[in-house]
Amino acid sequence: MSQNKTLLVLIFKDKQSEFLPFVIEGNVVGYIHNRFVEHLRGFSDVFVFPKDGGPFADCVSLHPLLKTADERTSAIGYVIEHLGEEHIPGIRNELYPVKSSFDKPVFFSLERAAAPYFGIKVYGIHMNGYVELDGEKHLWIGKRSHSKSTYPGMLDHLVAGGLPHGIDCQENVVKECEEEAGIPRAKPVGAVSYMDIDGYRYKRDVLFCYDLILPESFVPKNEGVPFKPILEFYSPFLWCRDHPLYISPENHGYLNLLRSLREGDCS
Repeated sequence: MSQNKTLLVLIFKDKQSEFLPFVIEGNVVGYIHNRFVEHLRGFSDVFVFPKDGGPFADCVSLHPLLKTADERTSAIGYVIEHLGEEHIPGIRNELYPVKSSFDKPVFFSLERAAAPYFGIKVYGIHMNGYVELDGEKHLWIGKRSHSKSTYPGMLDHLVAGGLPHGIDCQENVVKECEEEAGIPRAKPVGAVSYMDIDGYRYKRDVLFCYDLILPESFVPKNEGVPFKPILEFYSPFLWCRDHPLYISPENHGYLNLLRSLREGDCS
């Protein structure tokens, strides 16, 4: 491991120590920053903060009277509504399922914007759309709106979206394809995961990856808006003709990249 990577790991672990486990029925489902916890202490009928010497002695959990997923969803929804945009900006009224892992039962559903503040694992779909020209693969790359609450103005996959409660991956791919680019469905090619800590936000994402081969004549549309020429930098999509889709073993750092993608927690 390089010195730079070692330093980054140490910095991350130091930041990680500022978060308390969020525990439901003995399962760690998320992580909440110890300062953000202070915003939750006023809701004693929703959250408890036990320090009883058990396996999760210093943690956040839900009140034991909240036994069902619907009760928990409603109670935490009430908390988020009262915390509001001041503490949880970008509220979208879209729910994400809270689970210990992808195939496990749903403990409750949580407002999408609140997901990183509770450090829950979030699932999403990301799709590469590419064209084969002269034996090489070339990506269509989306450019995020500057009004986005996350990563405004940055580059993105052709199609990407979170996985809301009550919809499976294939349904979501179809939905996002229709909403973002007006394109057909793609084939699954794997999954990657990553974590990021930014202030009180602990982002834990698992991305199901898809590939789609497109005809050279294809031009994506963004929510019904026709594609603008590449010379206009604010175009919804940028056409990258100069960069191949996949790196190969000849590229510097190839094995490190593969190792990093596979070290994550894709549960």
